[in-house]
Amino acid sequence: MASMVAGSNAALTAENPGLEKVLLGIGWDLVPSRGPQAELVPMAIMCGSDGRAISDDHLVFFNQIASPDGSISFAGEEDQEQIDVDLNRVPETVHKIAVLLYVDPEVRGPGTFGAVKDAYLRVATEQNRELLRFTVPRGNLDKINAMILGELYRHAGGWKFRALGQGYEAGLAAVAADFKLKL
Repeated sequence: MASMVAGSNAALTAENPGLEKVLLGIGWDLVPSRGPQAELVPMAIMCGSDGRAISDDHLVFFNQIASPDGSISFAGEEDQEQIDVDLNRVPETVHKIAVLLYVDPEVRGPGTFGAVKDAYLRVATEQNRELLRFTVPRGNLDKINAMILGELYRHAGGWKFRALGQGYEAGLAAVAADFKLKL
């Protein structure tokens, strides 16, 4: 298992011949509080060559737990959330899959990542053998309410993973603007 830092890349399929499916495990801890807690929601966005969502239907989250083609779906519960990706079934029009985590704006609570610690995104095989892990650096997250954890993307006929940890202070509105979504 390799630990990654923000901005680093890893060649998934080149370094793991025969890799056809990956499990994306997302987890976090919250600083204990007697008051309302932030509720975190994972999301995957299937993007075209322009880096934008192919359509609003190419968004996988709690209200749409699988992509239209079935290549991406929410799965097990060993982490707080798990997303299965069948790399061979991802349509050719999809050039990257962005994996995000946001604070649900509908739930009373802090509304930021300020109480979130040890948030991570891990990439594992279908058998749950961990290949990569990116733990979000602690830093000042008090104003961040949405974050791109990382992305799977096509490269030279295979798939790579990039660790990001890019935060948004304007939450889902900023995510929608960046990815051209109607959220």
